[in-house]
Amino acid sequence: MLNKRKKDRFFVTGAAGFIASNLVDRLLGEGVSVVGYDNFSTGLDENLERARSNTDFRLIRDDVLDLHALTRAMAGCDFVFHLAANADVRFGTLHPERDLKQNTTATFNVLEAMRANDIKKIAFSSTGSIYGEPNLFPTPEDAPFPVQTSMYGASKLACEGLIQAYCEGFDFRGWIFRFVSILGERYSHGHVFDFYKRLLSDPNHLHVLGNGRQRKSYLYIQDCIDAMFMAIEKGEEKVNIFNLGTDEYCEVNDSIGWITEHLGLDPELSYGGGERGWIGDSPFIFLNCSRIRALGWRPQLTIQEGIIKTLEHLQANRWLLERR
Repeated sequence: MLNKRKKDRFFVTGAAGFIASNLVDRLLGEGVSVVGYDNFSTGLDENLERARSNTDFRLIRDDVLDLHALTRAMAGCDFVFHLAANADVRFGTLHPERDLKQNTTATFNVLEAMRANDIKKIAFSSTGSIYGEPNLFPTPEDAPFPVQTSMYGASKLACEGLIQAYCEGFDFRGWIFRFVSILGERYSHGHVFDFYKRLLSDPNHLHVLGNGRQRKSYLYIQDCIDAMFMAIEKGEEKVNIFNLGTDEYCEVNDSIGWITEHLGLDPELSYGGGERGWIGDSPFIFLNCSRIRALGWRPQLTIQEGIIKTLEHLQANRWLLERR
């Protein structure tokens, strides 16, 4: 649980997105007030259906790139969860300016709006992609940074630098969370989504980007939020940086096997070649999560359980496949 007072008001950017909407529901369940902020470029109205029935929730439809609107919306809040971002990692080289604006410039605007409103606490959704292709596995938070391999990872690393500088220069406190890929309810993009959609179209064939031997780690959404809450409650530094993931990984082929077995299918597989699915795709992501575990956090679901739970959610909400 969060250390909170009843009068606390939390500001959540990207509130209609997959991770942030689940966070909004959890915050409201803690009995605090929440202001959600989203331009609905990718967020879904349906994700906030439960929140909108709560009198402690207020939704503001606007853009984090509009500093004036953002500053006005943030007035009276005590803590910012900044989750708004361009999460479309795969196509970063097609529109590199999108990562700069929607990730880095947006984070600068959030920090400036906080400064204007005298808000001192921020939690930020970063990514394990900032490690590029490290030499050390599992990769700890203090690993040396190699050459950046994706526009997304580079823009998120710049965001981290801005937050750290504001913590030092303006007496902010920050919690930076480097996620592996997150799975679960309201998941609307990623490999489980893509594979399920393709298998619905053609249950006899599945094309895979890369060679299928890419090794990835995943974390269930509610386990992710549990970890964030615990880190905020117990993290005592000016800047608190935590890897969030499980102590395991799987190959893409493993995930395909679990998905097809659950669906009762045995499709022919074809591959896109090479060890990467796209430019900037890391063939191995596995984070050392001992720092968050030392606070007492443990994930409740394995990667396989998280993948199946996500697939079941997509099966029960087929409309999501038509919206993307």
